[in-house]
Amino acid sequence: MSSAGNSLVVPVYRNATTIPRLVEAVAGISERLGGDLEVVFVVDGSPDHSRELLLERLLATGLAARVVEHSRNFGSFAAIRTGMSLARGERIAVMAADLQEPPELVLEFLQRLSNEDLDVVAGERSSRDDRGDTASGIYWRLYRRFVMQDIPASGVDVFACTATVRDVICGMESVHTSLVAQLFWVGFRRSMVPYDRLPSTEPSGWTFSRKLRYLSDSVFAFTDLPVRVLWMVGVVGMTLGVLVGAIVLGARIAGAITVPGYAATILILLFFASLNLIGLGIIGSYVWRAYETAKGRPGAVIRDVVELDGENVRD
Repeated sequence: MSSAGNSLVVPVYRNATTIPRLVEAVAGISERLGGDLEVVFVVDGSPDHSRELLLERLLATGLAARVVEHSRNFGSFAAIRTGMSLARGERIAVMAADLQEPPELVLEFLQRLSNEDLDVVAGERSSRDDRGDTASGIYWRLYRRFVMQDIPASGVDVFACTATVRDVICGMESVHTSLVAQLFWVGFRRSMVPYDRLPSTEPSGWTFSRKLRYLSDSVFAFTDLPVRVLWMVGVVGMTLGVLVGAIVLGARIAGAITVPGYAATILILLFFASLNLIGLGIIGSYVWRAYETAKGRPGAVIRDVVELDGENVRD
């Protein structure tokens, strides 16, 4: 497959039911770009038949593309990073396989990168007909307030960037991090495109554990706020402890306290023991991330790459 001016990266995981509509939408994007589009599908260890259906559909439509398969599930951001690193285009867009983001966004992203003096174009949700809207909104607003002010208050799911930005992001050696936060952390010239997110018709693979991991990766990889909060809590706790200790000691000397307080002692011990465990967990999260990065392991492992030029299939 020859290099193209535009590349499209699509992570695929449990998307067997949306594959026909996905390939049709991608083919429509390619047609509107005059065929100047390289498509990289990254199947992220999907347990269903997404890969087989994708290859079958691509062969039937004659769309030139590459289908990359991870050796196991590494997460959507790892799949996007793999696709970006393999993309050959000067402009690289990312599209969700569930089609909750309008495919027309990809066209606008690529056109703006081509015609304007921009390095990054991202979609900013104007509305979201989806479950979890309130919790997501609160999270992103807090993240914008305390971690990274440049990120939109509604978050980012799809974006496009130049090959230069891609090289910077993919050159970062950090693991267990947030690709979206990295996209804004590196700077460059950015622009946002508002859009309305469509409702999902399929069960979401975005489980609570995945959300929790994403939250911790987004926070611990980009701010020392938890450590600073812990330090402030420790200072306040120490100050209160000194004051309460002085009061108790004075009362004891004055004879106001005759019977030791068992309940108060237990409560104080439980509070400060819990605070100590939370502190160890926070510090441990930072140390663990540094250790994982020091190992030098890749963020994902590619099992297979199938290249389709519209007529033939090559491994």
